[in-house]
Amino acid sequence: MFSLADRRRAAAVFLSLAGVAALSACSDSPDPGANAAQSPSASASETASSPSPSPSPSATYKPASADGPAENVPLPVMPEEAKVESKEGLIAFARHWYEVANYAYQTGDVEPMKAISGPDCTACNGVYSALERWYEGDKWLAGSLIDIDSIASEYAQTETGERQALIMFAQVPIQSYGPEGLIDTTGEGDTYVQLLNGRYEDGSWIAYDIVTMKKLP
Repeated sequence: MFSLADRRRAAAVFLSLAGVAALSACSDSPDPGANAAQSPSASASETASSPSPSPSPSATYKPASADGPAENVPLPVMPEEAKVESKEGLIAFARHWYEVANYAYQTGDVEPMKAISGPDCTACNGVYSALERWYEGDKWLAGSLIDIDSIASEYAQTETGERQALIMFAQVPIQSYGPEGLIDTTGEGDTYVQLLNGRYEDGSWIAYDIVTMKKLP
């Protein structure tokens, strides 16, 4: 949840960053302290852990806890609007991308995320590697969910052809568990502003790269 102070602070950040996003897209590196879509790994792992079984139509979603991993996590379906080459389409795609990231955090299955991300997305590749570690063996994650507050885009095109969207979100601290209990906690529920560089190819958007623009105190 975002407090009024968070929203006011984020609004100021959005105003200041919107004018420089295109210039900053290629120069900023992902913040290693951020938890969503930005672990600083140079290359992707071959795979995260084995995907969770697909839920049956009557299955009930159960969030992860100290007692066990999430169950019957529904795979987000891309809305039709997110398939359109437009400003609104980019914003809808950005929202969908973070929903798929949430799915990956809850299941360890990164294949849906890979399907809508560029192969050279350093931040994405970092998430794949981190999830492989977090879901190794009998481990699982609790918490970790991303809560989007706002998405904005000027729909300006960069020199390399991407369109950009600014996303402000908070992420619940990531709790890593194993058979013996809690292993580690990552993050403090921080709020971030990230820049998604989207590229429209072959009738669909991909997240060409993700850059952390700001970590809000």
